[in-house]
Amino acid sequence: MAHVALIGASGRAGSAILKELSDRGHKVTAIARNPEKIAALPNVTAKKGDAFDENGLATLLKGHDAVISAVHFTASDPKTLVEAVRASGARRYLVVGGAGSLEVAPGKRLVDQPDFPAAYKPEALKGGEFLALLKSQKDLDWTFLSPSAMFVPGERTGKFRLGKDTLLSNDKGSSISFPDYAIALVDEIEKPAHSRQRFTVGY
Repeated sequence: MAHVALIGASGRAGSAILKELSDRGHKVTAIARNPEKIAALPNVTAKKGDAFDENGLATLLKGHDAVISAVHFTASDPKTLVEAVRASGARRYLVVGGAGSLEVAPGKRLVDQPDFPAAYKPEALKGGEFLALLKSQKDLDWTFLSPSAMFVPGERTGKFRLGKDTLLSNDKGSSISFPDYAIALVDEIEKPAHSRQRFTVGY
């Protein structure tokens, strides 16, 4: 059992990750701006926290084995999050990444393709900046898990593929459900295989 802090625990990805952690018996401090929106689950303690409050966040994160960030990139500041994690002394930092920085061909990112939806571009570009910031950290044990292009509600099947920096797709496109993404992320907490790396999950 790990003691995990989850920032953004009431969001769509965060809620799925929270349930997966709880179902596997991990002890979770679930953090959100509106803690009343956090699901009441076994081994879960809801706490009010602000992703922009470095000192307050660092205090909430102290004493945890791992911290997961599941907040939108455009609704947070990567430097604030990284410094809060570092100040807390948590051993590991896992980030719910984006698909935009994944490659569709060598040296060609998904977000840079002409048909990439304009509405999602600011979030995707911020995700790429977050990944670059993590790669520059010398003393942080981080992992950035990028979903597939379509990160959507769906079933928990337990059947998916893992990759590195290339977008995964099949004959139905590029997608992963929130529950299956959560499996891959919690697996990484239980059996670390991508320290200081980005990886991806998809069908």
